[in-house]
Amino acid sequence: MSSPDSGVLAVHTVDLTDPAAFAGRDPYPFWRQVRERHPVYWHEGTAGRPGFWVVSRHADVVAGYADADALGSRRGTVLDVLLHGDDSAGGRMLAVTDRPRHRELRAVLWRAFAPRHLDRVAQRVHRLTERLVDEVTGAGTFDFAAEVAERIPLTTICELLSVPERDRADLLRYSKAAFTTGGPDDGDLDPVEARNELVLYFMDLAETRRAAPGDDVVSMIATARVDGEPLTLEEVALNCYSLVLGGDESSRISAVCAVRALAEHPGQWRALRDGEVDPDTAVEEMLRWATPGLHFARTARRDLVIGGQRVRAGDIVTLWNISANNDETVFPDPRAFDLGRSPNKHVTLGHGPHFCLGAFLGRAELHALSAALVNRVAGIELRGTPTPIRSTFLHGDSSLPVSFRPR
Repeated sequence: MSSPDSGVLAVHTVDLTDPAAFAGRDPYPFWRQVRERHPVYWHEGTAGRPGFWVVSRHADVVAGYADADALGSRRGTVLDVLLHGDDSAGGRMLAVTDRPRHRELRAVLWRAFAPRHLDRVAQRVHRLTERLVDEVTGAGTFDFAAEVAERIPLTTICELLSVPERDRADLLRYSKAAFTTGGPDDGDLDPVEARNELVLYFMDLAETRRAAPGDDVVSMIATARVDGEPLTLEEVALNCYSLVLGGDESSRISAVCAVRALAEHPGQWRALRDGEVDPDTAVEEMLRWATPGLHFARTARRDLVIGGQRVRAGDIVTLWNISANNDETVFPDPRAFDLGRSPNKHVTLGHGPHFCLGAFLGRAELHALSAALVNRVAGIELRGTPTPIRSTFLHGDSSLPVSFRPR
């Protein structure tokens, strides 16, 4: 059943817990209808799982992220996890920890992003990106996702964590499987198994580094203290795991989306190539346009009102970035890919106390990609149909057949 708007799915007929909810469909008309007619609505539970609130407008999403006292993260921040019970990492992994422990744990992890670590990693990101773009430019049709995008963010995070080269291919496989479901490229790992493999790997690495600490981020976390006590090996592993998933998935999908957008908007590609747009401004639009994380979830810690709706303590509240980043009241003509868009108050990297720790690296990777394309590529052409990701959490393509014409 569809709404009176031709081709637009009726709000209450869309199951947002289905990884294929928007398969083969443009999701943006649906979210425009939600913002206009049901900006905050109750999504009924399915298959014996609880229902949840859907928050779609930019102002309400930003307010939700900012009010960590009313909307807690400890039970989980991804809808699929919350619907199956509390996150087992609650209170131990930064992303699913509430104040006051969140503040102390964030201070520990923030030291991982000190300039002495980031500057070294950013320089390597630029060199790696230039080399990867060189290798595929002029080589005919290739899959940008597999041959370039997959190799940049994971390498970046592995450099930050000093993960041995021999282990990185397995980490990429686990990371790709952790949040995707039911697709042809999922391989033999289900998401739960993939997440467990990541945690077990980092527990082993943390134990090694704690026994013989070095000048690396895992050693720093493994030897840190929170509230006067050392983190357990599992807590160290969970927070390393969080850095990998956050840095790999979002950056990889953003890079794929950016190249697809440049191929589909040749005027914007020329503006970037010819230096007509500010690189920093361009990167922010790439992030908004991609919005790789469809939503983040919270749990109401007390009764409150969101967008005129009464939310009860204990209710699950989902904040939909894909909708907030296309809210016409904040982004004029939001489905126009405009590399000169300013201001650009997107929520791709979150907002408030849980703002993404890896924001600098995510932006650095897109800067490196943009610079490599400008310096080496004359034209970008789509050469096939991209493969969409099937997920309730991630949004983007898992493959992107393109060709780069050399300058």
